[in-house]
Amino acid sequence: MSADPVISVRNLDLFYGEFQALKQVPMDVKDRHITALIGPSGCGKSTLLRTLNRMNDLIPSVRVSGTILLEGKDIYLPDTDVCLLRKRVGMVFQRPNPFPLSIYDNVAFGLRVAGMRDRSRIAEVVQRSLTSAALWDALKDKLHHSAVELPLDQQQRLCVARLLAVEPEVILMDEPCSALDPIATSRIEELMLDLKAKYTIVIVTHNMQQAARISDYSGYMLLGEMIEFGKTSGLFISPKDKRTQDYVSGRYG
Repeated sequence: MSADPVISVRNLDLFYGEFQALKQVPMDVKDRHITALIGPSGCGKSTLLRTLNRMNDLIPSVRVSGTILLEGKDIYLPDTDVCLLRKRVGMVFQRPNPFPLSIYDNVAFGLRVAGMRDRSRIAEVVQRSLTSAALWDALKDKLHHSAVELPLDQQQRLCVARLLAVEPEVILMDEPCSALDPIATSRIEELMLDLKAKYTIVIVTHNMQQAARISDYSGYMLLGEMIEFGKTSGLFISPKDKRTQDYVSGRYG
């Protein structure tokens, strides 16, 4: 496990037109740890998350300045292969978004797009990915059933499996439990804790208890600024900034 951050963010500003959504944000994301971004709605958590694989590029009015290094290389350099970046830094969205295909074809989708044609190899990766997402035992006899008919928590874990199939280095998760009930949420949290043995995870969550339960590092954001960032235990138990104290104690937000 490297001591250097996998992702290093420095002096990050982001504008939607004239509106500044991120202001001089700093953050380091450690290898094979879970980093949680917390804060009230509209504080810039999801915007920051989406800068880490340049998803905000899809919005015409966005302007970004500052530096985001992925293993030492600036991802905003003009020669960056954005498709490769999004393979290395994949995203799981707020609501499950399985394709209207079979379970098997969902997981195999990225492999086929990348040009893999060996059926036995594809089958091997599908099984491995579903196993890593804690779905293989439940779905191995239903691989040709429609993915959109699965319960929501299985749909979300299937989206994780689809991502794992293309072997990302970093997994971004934008409030992945917001559409799930408490039991389904606990399953996704258990999955994240299992996955961090191999993957670096950054999660946006509106649930402070979830951040406290699963993350190693947390960043508290307010009005586009990173107010405080550090080990989760310290941030929740003895925050250095009064604004963080007010938020984690429930007096604000």
